[in-house]
Amino acid sequence: PKTDIVFLKVHKSASSTVMNILFRFGEMHNLTFAFPQGGGFQLYYPHHFLAKFVQGFSPLSPRRFNILCHHMRFLQPEVQKVVPSSAVYFSILRNPVQLMESSFVYYKGASAFSRVRSLEEFLSQPWRYYNPASGDRHYARNLMTFDFGFNPDGDVSPERVQLMLKAIEASFDFLLISEYFDESMVLLKEMLCWDLDSVVSFPLNSRDSSTKSPLPDSVVEKLKAWNRLDWEIYTHFNRTFWERLDRLIGRERLRREVRALRQRQAELARACLQGTGSVGPKDIKDSSLRPLQHGGARILGYNLKQGLPRELERTCRRLVTPELQYSSLLYKKQFPPPPP
Repeated sequence: PKTDIVFLKVHKSASSTVMNILFRFGEMHNLTFAFPQGGGFQLYYPHHFLAKFVQGFSPLSPRRFNILCHHMRFLQPEVQKVVPSSAVYFSILRNPVQLMESSFVYYKGASAFSRVRSLEEFLSQPWRYYNPASGDRHYARNLMTFDFGFNPDGDVSPERVQLMLKAIEASFDFLLISEYFDESMVLLKEMLCWDLDSVVSFPLNSRDSSTKSPLPDSVVEKLKAWNRLDWEIYTHFNRTFWERLDRLIGRERLRREVRALRQRQAELARACLQGTGSVGPKDIKDSSLRPLQHGGARILGYNLKQGLPRELERTCRRLVTPELQYSSLLYKKQFPPPPP
């Protein structure tokens, strides 16, 4: 199994669920994480990543960390200073139309969104509300492009787009697609030589459908045009994702593996969870399992069954622990506070 991993956690793309998978694998195999300085939750995002943002990194010691997976703005030469040269690089993408709809609800306080009532209103005159000089502009345009380290207001000529896609291909071993999450997990398992249980998950940081609304076609087209660079990244890597699956796994085996993964997840859900699955924030009984609520979204969580056997309780708890709590827990394990 591969143990040296860089995961570029792209915003609003099921990346918290992938992070939970990496946290569990790392904890189980006693791996080290490249944590943000002081145990924070982002690597000084939205600044480009620098090695000095990582707790315990020193240019004088050659210490390398196994897993880098907290939010960052990608800059490979700096990333290479904190992980072994053998590290596998991957990320996950989401359709830019749904991504921006989610971003609008989640980052409602961002300067570009704060003066509009709806996404339609924003897209009717985006330049009226969007300021390329503002520090939080990336939440409102080409968010994936920004997270990969490029300029979200960059040139969209075919030549520039090709250069950007080539640069991403040169840095990353593979990219997953959040709309095909189970297929993505089968690919992840294959690329990392992991077993099925290592890629099992429950959706984390997902929001209640009451805050989601379908978008009219006219808005969808405006969204694609406004997020043109993201759209180019997504369509290109959606295609290469399926080409890779066909080449490595084939559709027949893929169907079998997806079925096995879903069966295992259903089994664990029956064993671990009260009720049928995720619940609203007010209904989560154990406060340590309550996810951070943000913007206008209602972020769902889980209730565990009571009285589970110890080993199973531990497995179940890890599967549903929100990312901030899990990150803090692993940070304290890796950097224990000095005894009083």
